[in-house]
Amino acid sequence: MLRVGLTGGIGSGKSAAARRLVERGAVLIDADQIAREVVAPGTDGLAEVVAAFSDRVLDADGALDRAALGEIVFADGTARQRLEAIVHARVRARTAELFAAAPPDAVVVNDVPLLAEVGLAPTYHLVVVVSTEVSTRLQRLARDRGMSRAEAERRIAAQADDARRNAVADVLLTNDGTLDQLHGAVDALWHDRLVPFESNVRHRRAVRAVRVTLAEPDPTWPDQYARLAARIRHAVAPADLRVDHIGSTAVAGLAAKDIIDIQLSVPSLADADGQLAERLADAGFPRLPGDWWDSPRPPGGQRWEKRLHGSADPARPIHLHLRVTGSPGWRYALLMRDHLRADPDRRAGYLMLKRGLAASAPDLGTYAMAKDPWFDEEHLRAEAWAASTGWRP
Repeated sequence: MLRVGLTGGIGSGKSAAARRLVERGAVLIDADQIAREVVAPGTDGLAEVVAAFSDRVLDADGALDRAALGEIVFADGTARQRLEAIVHARVRARTAELFAAAPPDAVVVNDVPLLAEVGLAPTYHLVVVVSTEVSTRLQRLARDRGMSRAEAERRIAAQADDARRNAVADVLLTNDGTLDQLHGAVDALWHDRLVPFESNVRHRRAVRAVRVTLAEPDPTWPDQYARLAARIRHAVAPADLRVDHIGSTAVAGLAAKDIIDIQLSVPSLADADGQLAERLADAGFPRLPGDWWDSPRPPGGQRWEKRLHGSADPARPIHLHLRVTGSPGWRYALLMRDHLRADPDRRAGYLMLKRGLAASAPDLGTYAMAKDPWFDEEHLRAEAWAASTGWRP
């Protein structure tokens, strides 16, 4: 099963994207619909809402008057928080039931307007945000829902702003054009990413790069890492394990293979081989088969054993290195990252080496081995730098 979080501001066209995903074959869990169900007449949820806001939020038939309630909570942040405390726990419980009831090969899309606000992003394999200019949203809310401009602006202001919402987005669907354009973007997302992603998760299959293609420095690499790290932390909870961005994508200004390297610190490799491996696989980070280790520095010592996981997401390859906290390989990964961050001359030398090797040794195995002599020498400079600066991992 693939768990997809879908969100977007009011008037963005999120519901249109959700309908298109259902047409393609997704199972939809609509948080707004569930929120209505948990405060339907006769429910404990409605009784608690009335106790908090009085019977002025009821219509003549004793059902919740959502417009009346909206006038209260969208103008008062404290009132909105009180309502959310009543509704959200019930919505989460019902959502969990619906996820559990979905077929094992389903792409389940959870349509959640407040996904960014309530911190749900790490619970999904992927988050899709529908983004639309505020001016367009205001026009749609007036045309489609009959809202006054003042009311529409109040509703928009009550939600996360675009920057906060976009920060959790693995996929950003812009919807300032036509409905056909939105459908085309959703269809491409479905066929190119969601369907193969689901299959990879179910079959514990990781995406593997076989050739070396250097990408120019991408300022979004740290943000991509942050979203991945949040998912990893959620997957391994309640264990509180250290997660670090390592490798070339962790060094600003350095061209790199478009593969995010992440280090997960584990107490032992036995821990890495236990439930941790299954939890990571369930979260979309399956273990790569085979034996994995780092070359010792200096050469000739016992190899530094580790576990290596990848990503089931066809559009975002990663290398997730599970190394024992305090081990030589664990320390070395952090040392080299920080050394290259601190020394622009060594960073420039490494970049020159990378470009030359990528041109002459484009397959991944040859490329990695060809860098070993440089690292054999560079680790001495890194250790000298660590000693002179008092660096600690």
